[in-house]
Amino acid sequence: MTTSASWADVPAFPLAAKAALADTQLRRNLGKATSTIREKRIGVVEEMPDWEPLREAGRALKDRTLRHLDRHLLELEASVQAAGGQVHWARDGDEANAIVTRLVQAKGVDHVVKVKSMATVEIELNEALEAAGITALETDLAELIVQLGRDRPSHILVPAIHRNRTEIRDLFRRTIGPATLTDEPAELAEAARRFLRERFLRARVGISGANFAVAETGTIAVLESEGNGRMCTTLPETLITVCGIEKLVPRWEDLEVFLQLLPRSSTAERMNPYTTLWTGARDDDGPREFHLVLLDNGRTTSLSDELDRQTLACIRCSACLNVCPVYERTGGHAYGSVYPGPIGAILTPQLAGMRAAGSLPFASSLCGACYEVCPVKIDIPTVLVHLRNRSNKERAAASLRGKLDPERLALKAVAKGFATRGRYERLQKLGRRGQWPLARGGKITRLPGELGGWTKARDLMPIPDQTFREWWMEREASR
Repeated sequence: MTTSASWADVPAFPLAAKAALADTQLRRNLGKATSTIREKRIGVVEEMPDWEPLREAGRALKDRTLRHLDRHLLELEASVQAAGGQVHWARDGDEANAIVTRLVQAKGVDHVVKVKSMATVEIELNEALEAAGITALETDLAELIVQLGRDRPSHILVPAIHRNRTEIRDLFRRTIGPATLTDEPAELAEAARRFLRERFLRARVGISGANFAVAETGTIAVLESEGNGRMCTTLPETLITVCGIEKLVPRWEDLEVFLQLLPRSSTAERMNPYTTLWTGARDDDGPREFHLVLLDNGRTTSLSDELDRQTLACIRCSACLNVCPVYERTGGHAYGSVYPGPIGAILTPQLAGMRAAGSLPFASSLCGACYEVCPVKIDIPTVLVHLRNRSNKERAAASLRGKLDPERLALKAVAKGFATRGRYERLQKLGRRGQWPLARGGKITRLPGELGGWTKARDLMPIPDQTFREWWMEREASR
């Protein structure tokens, strides 16, 4: 079993998006899937008379937790250890991969089963294990489809959303069989179930992520819809959980809020089908050996910035993807990251750095739909603008032209011209006279040089023969 394709060869968003927009089948698949999820979500949310107070409670809980994360992390460590588990701290992906690889090798196995975990995809754990001769089998149906096809996930909740069932049938026929398989969903699920069941029963090591970690008790929560997570976290003798440090909630009762927000926002269900909770290690039920790997990988840097910090409140529901007009047309692969869509456009630059993902904050129309549906009220549009500003500053600082950067000089000139009424009015008159080579048929369809990027996708209205201010002054003078 090979790992999925790497993100390393994905071009920057503008180029990747252009290719995705040309794929009509992809757009049909995405349009159908996201519209179905959107409509279902509206129905289950409208049933909740206290939905807005719940959102506010979720926002406040996350905000308070992140402001005191250092204290809660130490409490979590103590709670896990008291329950018989072991805690490992990882500064980055390489360190986390080394820890997990060492733990698996200590058990003398070359196969592990995994429940879907975005943190492990973020750090490319499967690839690190494969390099050490260890096969990591994804057991979530969509993740299995991605892995079998040497593909990449394209959605937070539904990683294979870009595939239709005919494509999945053909993939299964080539890999796990049988050759007579049809594209009926029940048959496809049964084929995956038969393939996975044997692997579950003989697995000695399981690997999971975490939706939530309760500092007070050391309890880890995994929410999923197929039961594969339950199998991964209870059948193997050893369980290794890779958990981003932002996944904490302080108290057990805090789960009540998120267990209402998450299923409605993600799968449009009133209750999550499988909610697995475990605390430490036990001899009679669940894993006999439990390891918790707490992953930083850039999160501490985000904590230090007040605007960036709210990004870490994300509970990975994917509601923002399902309403985003950009995501619906390009899909997740164009983002070049395990975290696509609006949340990926603000999270990936923070974790990977602007040099690697500086184009993503611009992959948005700033329509605000993502903020309206976010169950924990992350103000994604504001963070996008914040990161755009940072990207521009870093690009200017890195530029060999420095202070002679044309864009920088142009904006300074505009600011100077707009500083007073007199300058502004003189610029209007100059612009009116100077636009005649460009204005045709009552619009400007093409600007010269680098300005042409603006008119590639839109027309400009020319400066009118008489502005409103001029009309008003003429009207007052004639009275």
